[in-house]
Amino acid sequence: MLFNSYEFIFAFLPLTFMLYFYLNYQKYYKLSKLFLIGSSLFFYAWWNVIYLPLILLSMLFNYRFSKILAKQEKHNKIILLIGIAINLALLGYFKYYDFFMVNINLLLGSDITLLHLALPLAISFFTFQQISYLVDAYRKEVKEDNFLNYALFVTFFPQLIAGPIVHHKEMMPQFANVKNSHINLRNITLGVFIFSIGLFKKVVIADTFAVWATRGFDVAETLNLFAAWFTSLSYTIQLYFDFSGYTDMAIGIALLFNIKLPSNFNSPYKALDIQDFWRRWHITLSRFLRDYIYIPLGGSRKGEVITYANLMITFLLGGIWHGAGWTFVFWGFLHGMALVVHRMWKKLGFRLWRWLAWFITFNFINISWVFFRAQEWDDAIKVLSSMFSLNNVVLPRFLESKLGFLADKGVEFGFFYWYMEILIWMPMVLLILLYCKNSLQKAETFSLNLQTALFTGFILTAGIISLNKVSEFLYFNF
Repeated sequence: MLFNSYEFIFAFLPLTFMLYFYLNYQKYYKLSKLFLIGSSLFFYAWWNVIYLPLILLSMLFNYRFSKILAKQEKHNKIILLIGIAINLALLGYFKYYDFFMVNINLLLGSDITLLHLALPLAISFFTFQQISYLVDAYRKEVKEDNFLNYALFVTFFPQLIAGPIVHHKEMMPQFANVKNSHINLRNITLGVFIFSIGLFKKVVIADTFAVWATRGFDVAETLNLFAAWFTSLSYTIQLYFDFSGYTDMAIGIALLFNIKLPSNFNSPYKALDIQDFWRRWHITLSRFLRDYIYIPLGGSRKGEVITYANLMITFLLGGIWHGAGWTFVFWGFLHGMALVVHRMWKKLGFRLWRWLAWFITFNFINISWVFFRAQEWDDAIKVLSSMFSLNNVVLPRFLESKLGFLADKGVEFGFFYWYMEILIWMPMVLLILLYCKNSLQKAETFSLNLQTALFTGFILTAGIISLNKVSEFLYFNF
């Protein structure tokens, strides 16, 4: 089930909300939690019921393993490694089996049969979330004896499919707090406000730019200079508004149930360096990579060379987590190298003008997203080679007389013949990204008044009107 669908907005969400708080009003607290778990599993199974036993078994296994780790004193590390290995084996089987077999076949000339398994929805997210729980149980930081709270921690439907990747310390006390079982009008109004922003981001902005990105990457056989830049920038904009839109909707929905999810975005395209970008982009994933990969590897405690190696390993793993393909690995490599270069640059004490630092950072991110988006290497090369080539430039007629020296008049502009739409949308959206407050900042200063009510009503209505076609969120693929 999608957040951006009529059945969710007008049926599932209001019914779940009303029945959950009705059970709490009757003081059936355990029953209300059980109902919310059941609703979340129904929400998950709506996509493909065949994978429902997978998440149930994963949840039962990890809860049981966490209890063993919390009590066991001997051989704890071995038990932890077994638990992590089983989680990664499950993830690897569904997500990476075919990828590894394809490469083994190429390397050895073998003919191992591929399984062509459909990726179970949310498997990357609930696997990472439960691995972090196991690690914390090993560290004796987990004191959860209530399976219902743990089940809610894993399955809570606002964050189940695509995050944010939550930590048990953030969530379990909220589920255990009886005060959160009562309706909170401020949380409802703030939740609707943030949900509306997220819905608008997804269906009005992200889905608009998705059309142009798809044409450039998947439809057009060749691109000229302008079309290639339109393609890359369209995806850069689409990805941000699609994923941050999902996160806003998740945070808004959770607030309806008096649960505060962690922030996941803080205007990442305003970043002045790559480290700043990763403090702002997919914040909960950055936190996971730092706390459960980078720091256990040694972080920055073992000298510069080891630090650089740890950065590279962390981001190579972050790349492969996003998808089973060499383009994702290379994307992770690019970001790992960028962080190494940034660290060297800082160590030398160099500084750039703010505008130049932003320009370099944004364009690096935009270029690296090309590998993130491309289905194959050839698609990435098609876009990138055209972005930096003057051999295939076509200008609109009114500019040919002034800038004709740049134009190759023998080549058609194809799908991108100077669309007036994209020339209107792109500058406008970039200005919003760079100069407007983000949803996190708006939430911090939120107050219910006429202006806020009108703004919420407008963007919510615009979002609902735009639900003329169902479109998945990009991170469902990861």
